[in-house]
Amino acid sequence: MLTKSWRTAVVGAAVALVAGLSGPVGAAGAAPPEDILDQLKRIPGLTVLSEGTPPAPEHRYFVLGYTQPVDHRRPDGATFQQRFSLVHKSADRPMILHTTGYGLYPAAFRTETTQLVGGNQISTEQRFFPPSRPEPANWDQLTIWQAATDHHRLVSALKPLYAGKWLSSGASKGGMTSVYHSRFYPADVDGVVAYVAANDRDNDEDSAYDRFFASVGSEACRTALADLQVEAFQRRPEMVALLTQHAAKSGWTYDKIVGSLDQAFEKSVMMLGWAFWQFRGQGECATVPPASATTEQIFEYIDGTVAFGSFSDNDLGQMTPYYFHAMTELGWPQPEFPHVRPYLKYTDSSSVHSNVPPELHRPHDPAPMLEVDRWVRTSAQRIMFIYGENDPWSAERFTPSPHDSHLYTAPGAHHGAKISLLADGDRLAATDILRRWADVGFETAGPPPVIDPAEEEVVRAPLPF
Repeated sequence: MLTKSWRTAVVGAAVALVAGLSGPVGAAGAAPPEDILDQLKRIPGLTVLSEGTPPAPEHRYFVLGYTQPVDHRRPDGATFQQRFSLVHKSADRPMILHTTGYGLYPAAFRTETTQLVGGNQISTEQRFFPPSRPEPANWDQLTIWQAATDHHRLVSALKPLYAGKWLSSGASKGGMTSVYHSRFYPADVDGVVAYVAANDRDNDEDSAYDRFFASVGSEACRTALADLQVEAFQRRPEMVALLTQHAAKSGWTYDKIVGSLDQAFEKSVMMLGWAFWQFRGQGECATVPPASATTEQIFEYIDGTVAFGSFSDNDLGQMTPYYFHAMTELGWPQPEFPHVRPYLKYTDSSSVHSNVPPELHRPHDPAPMLEVDRWVRTSAQRIMFIYGENDPWSAERFTPSPHDSHLYTAPGAHHGAKISLLADGDRLAATDILRRWADVGFETAGPPPVIDPAEEEVVRAPLPF
């Protein structure tokens, strides 16, 4: 005769046998997780615009829209659709809020930060960059607080799907944007990695840029660039004639914003040194043409480094949100460049106002940057700054607080500075901090993953004025 315990065991075995034949039961028998696409479609205010090719295997990629108030102080007022993209790996992985600071990238990618933590990623289009622009556009609603609140609402909408750690990250103005978001909504993310984030806390004090250009790279390289600028100005009539021909072929116009082709030429030559150190660097000093080069060679080199089209109506029109915001809140660099001053014909060539349509001109408000700088220095927590030694945008930088915040400089790097370009000790330390914030540790019992630079976004940054 079977005892009660044996009868229970037999019944349990029978149940297990049936379960093995008919499928799992209990917790293991729960329905398979709902597809991420269906979960996204249920989020109020979110629209799935498309699904495309992901940047890596075992990922999904979506372009999405989210309804945002034009003015967050009037949430029941006018709205616009903010575009963003999602690279989905797994709901149990960390999420990287990638703040571009500009328009949305046209293809799928994973930032260095995302790859280092093996996470998901949302990449946002900054308000007022087309098509994430209200119509009609009230440009006075383009402020760091309004944009930070855009990001706060996106985080609030997606956190129910991604309940793990959240980090924010961005490069250039995107890095600045990640700092501003954390300033107003510090509880949204568990850490910030801000790459090459400029900090123009006092818009009238730009001596840091003068010191940078007096010492960056080798003296021979600085001299070669200065000599080429002077030579270009001394050949102004011939250079302007070439630009006139080039602009006609390219369909460029200059009358709506900068004002004239001649002023666009002046700004382009003036920005040669800045563009060289932002995009090229010491390793390309040998490519700088001598002052004895032909006018065509000098023209082609300046165009290849600065791009004369940068100051065309078309290009400046695309970047109006950046230049407008620099004019009103962010500030802009204004180095002395004494060697070219005698050749300047236009009083506003070194002002960001010359890059903004006249009808949008506004005064500069110094308060927001001073307040953000104070907060970063004293109260901010878990912010990591990555700068490039030879990057002009890194001349005015943030000073991190003592609250688990850090600053690293990549030796010899330009505006593309990354954790992977740090010296070995700094690279390992920064990676360890990042993964600690993301609560992933070194899960795979080995070194951090190798970053695929071909998969990352290109760090975009306009010329400062």
